[in-house]
Amino acid sequence: MSLPPLPPQLKAIQHYLKTATEHDKRDPVVAYYCRLFALQNGMEIDKKSPECRAFHVALMDYLEKVKTGVDSEAIHNEVVGQAHMENYALKVFLFADNEDRAGRFNKNVVKSFYTAGMLFDTMSVFGELNEDIDKNRKYAKWKAAYIHKCLKNGETPIPGPQNEDGDEAGGVQPGGAIGFEQPGPSQGYAPPPDPSSYQPGPTTSYQPGPSASNSLNLPGNNTSPNGAPTGTHAPPSTPQDPQNATRPAPQQASFNTDWKPPTNSSGVSLDAQQYQKAMKYCKYASSALQYEDSSTAIDNLTKALKLLTTGKDS
Repeated sequence: MSLPPLPPQLKAIQHYLKTATEHDKRDPVVAYYCRLFALQNGMEIDKKSPECRAFHVALMDYLEKVKTGVDSEAIHNEVVGQAHMENYALKVFLFADNEDRAGRFNKNVVKSFYTAGMLFDTMSVFGELNEDIDKNRKYAKWKAAYIHKCLKNGETPIPGPQNEDGDEAGGVQPGGAIGFEQPGPSQGYAPPPDPSSYQPGPTTSYQPGPSASNSLNLPGNNTSPNGAPTGTHAPPSTPQDPQNATRPAPQQASFNTDWKPPTNSSGVSLDAQQYQKAMKYCKYASSALQYEDSSTAIDNLTKALKLLTTGKDS
């Protein structure tokens, strides 16, 4: 099924649709959520003009056909889908971050950072982004813009995060805008490396620090003495085989939509959606604990406890 031409009014969602097309065969789940995000944002931009309304209807029909035709729990279960998208986005981000810290700057690193930023954007279909994901999103987009600008001007980018007190990136701090032109087909960008071939890592979010060294011992951040990456993080030019790639298995249990949650010990009756929200808070807390961030873990566990005991979400 093909979509009609994108109306000019919806140019802002063009690159999310392009990312979806790049992942149709590589990872249909990523393609689905990229198009869902494009639909939601496109309707906020213009849902009244005839050409935009026709495009939205066609895109909705497309998503419905995918939902019925793809047998994947990540598409039919929001919790599993969120974990899948977070894992995938983080692996694209970590690949670009490892290349950046190793000083290997090229258009594919720009593309990978930029794609990671867009994938973090799409996670808003599951609700408000948590602080770690939002920081990674801003950092990835800033890094894409910064490296792109340096390469365009014939300058050598500075690896890793910048000094918060300095102006090593021309006065632009992470998350700032420097007029980055979004990469398109005319610029010769190749799709980012296939993260499905990477070794599955934790679902936690890496938060860039002020140091150029990676003190978090992130997965796949090993290099050989000559600077080439080792392990499963292959250079962008390494052929990828999406057919034989192993995708990370979902880490969350699915919910049966016919299941009726019992009344808890506090006498509050919770529905399945509230239990799913509590699971998200616990997942965020678990992520924080892996990085010894006790305050974030306590905050999310407190939210989960309040929701389970009172039925109210803070």
